[in-house]
Formats: sequence, structure tokens, C-alpha cells
Amino acid sequence: MTTLYDFGASRLAGEPEDLSVYRGRVVLVVNTASECGYTPQYEGLEELYRHFGAERFAVLGFPCNQFGGQEPGGADAIAAFCETRFAVSFPMFAKVDVNGPDASPLWRWLTRADGEYPQPVKWNFTKFLIDAQGRLVKRYEPAVKPHELVDDIAQLLSLKSA
Repeated sequence: MTTLYDFGASRLAGEPEDLSVYRGRVVLVVNTASECGYTPQYEGLEELYRHFGAERFAVLGFPCNQFGGQEPGGADAIAAFCETRFAVSFPMFAKVDVNGPDASPLWRWLTRADGEYPQPVKWNFTKFLIDAQGRLVKRYEPAVKPHELVDDIAQLLSLKSA
């Protein structure tokens, strides 16, 4: 069975990262954009990351420019925006396509693009919750605010320690 740990991605600064480094953590994967109506969700994502602690939980941000051209900047601009506007400390990755023929392998897995019932990402700030074994357990559409995920994350963290 494929899990999050089977993938790699490039960090925002360009260095490759094997996603197996998140083994044993509950992970929230999010496609982000700096010029979107949902951009203020960066604040809530950072709050989740700090609340649950980086040793047990991770938020992984993947900037994407596929929806309304709302992430037009390069890596330096994205990093500066995230740091100065929202004090983002969770890992940010290089800009990716989340849908279509150029979608990254991770996002093809998240959306099950190769599966029987594909569900493409509809907009920025779609969230995917991954359990501590690297399995996709839940998807949240953009209108779902980060604080609404607290109970689901807490439940997965309690299962991890059980």
C-alpha cells in the first residue's frame, strides 16, 4: 500500500526532502496561495502546527498557481510573504501542480488521480490529513478552517500514543 513515506518533494529553497522524515507524525498537507481569499488560513495552520508540536504533528505547505494565478511569485517571494505576514514556521515546499498531467506524484496520490474515483483539487487551501502510519484518512475542502480540524488531529494523535 502506498503511503506518504513513498514520496519526496523539494523544499521551497530547492533542497529535496524524503517525506519519510515525517514517519510517526500526523501530517496535514495543504496546497497554498498568497493571493487567495483563503490565504488568512496560513494563520490557523501555523496555530495548529504550534499547538500540536512539530515532534508529533506537521503541516506541509505546497504553493500552487493553478487556481486563478493566485501564487505568481517565485520561491523567495513566497518565503518572504509567509514569514513576514503569517510567521509561518511549518515546512513549505516548492510550487507544484496539484491537478492535471503535470501534477506531482504526491498530489496524484492524494487526489487518487490514478484510481477509480479521482477527486481533483478544486481550489487553494484544500487539506489532506495523514495518520501516523502515512495513510490518507481525510480530505477537507478550502472553506473548512484549520481550527475545525482540531478534533480530528487530536483523535489521530491519541491513537498514535495508544
